[in-house]
Amino acid sequence: ARALVGPNHRRLVPAAAFLGAAFLVFADGLGRMLFYPVEIPIGVITSLVGAPFFLLLLRRKQKEMWR
Repeated sequence: ARALVGPNHRRLVPAAAFLGAAFLVFADGLGRMLFYPVEIPIGVITSLVGAPFFLLLLRRKQKEMWR
């Protein structure tokens, strides 16, 4: 959200809340439609997306530390 709206917290907090809610709605829809008769829990979908993203952030931060 910070990349979209900048560091101003008056815009950052609502933008982060909106983006988080939109991501959860998308993940819920994906979990319901991916294997239709079986519903995949939303936690599985968010972890499949969130874990690689978190590792990417860690790797980026590590590169900044070693400069």
